[in-house]
Amino acid sequence: MSARFEEIDWRPTAMGEISLRRRRDPLSGDDVYEVKLGDEYLMSSLFTTGEVELARLGLAELSEGPLDVAVGGLGLGYTARAALDDPRVRSLVVVDTLAEVIDWHRRGLVPLGAGLASDPRCRLVRGDFFTMVTGGAGTAGPPSADGAVPRGLDPETPGRRFHAVLLDVDHSPRHVLHPDHAVLYTRAGLTALAELLRPGGVFALWSNDPPDDEFGAVLAEVFTDTAAHVVDFDNPLQGGTAANTVYVARRRDG
Repeated sequence: MSARFEEIDWRPTAMGEISLRRRRDPLSGDDVYEVKLGDEYLMSSLFTTGEVELARLGLAELSEGPLDVAVGGLGLGYTARAALDDPRVRSLVVVDTLAEVIDWHRRGLVPLGAGLASDPRCRLVRGDFFTMVTGGAGTAGPPSADGAVPRGLDPETPGRRFHAVLLDVDHSPRHVLHPDHAVLYTRAGLTALAELLRPGGVFALWSNDPPDDEFGAVLAEVFTDTAAHVVDFDNPLQGGTAANTVYVARRRDG
């Protein structure tokens, strides 16, 4: 049996102090893994339904394989694992801005890490998803003569198109972790993202907020067949149920 509480790793990062913790749930006796950025909880293995449904709902819109998929935000790996559990997925690129989070997986410090890091279909990439989509300065690859980074979510193949892009980084389009992220949720940012999808490809986004009609309207300006799915799940900490939102949108075939 594990200790009741353990701080597995703590590191300073450009975004603040990040820590990986493990505690034993007093009700179930199971180990719960949590990630904090400063004093803010980013994710917990106690609540993974939304992350899994992000992959399931997004990939359900695609009828045939093989599929090439990109995930923005590695976290504890539940979206990536759910994507790889779909037998149609041929390749998966997972982008995370924090090298520390990728290191946790490669070192097997989180439950799903070893399986993701060893899967030949899966590649963990350190980069700023938002910069990689919009082509600003960042970590996506070597800069061009004007200082911009080549756009694309695969540094080995700039401009590569995917059948699906699944994003779980910010709390919601209105509550972002960094001000620079906000541009992605505008018409210009979503248009840039759509260009990284194959015709008919799918963009899916996790949000901790209820469906946002204003964001949904912007999404519908760029994509077709848009929907906001409310995902309910048990919340043992507060009792009863809680909910996330998963937005799913298809790129126009043209």
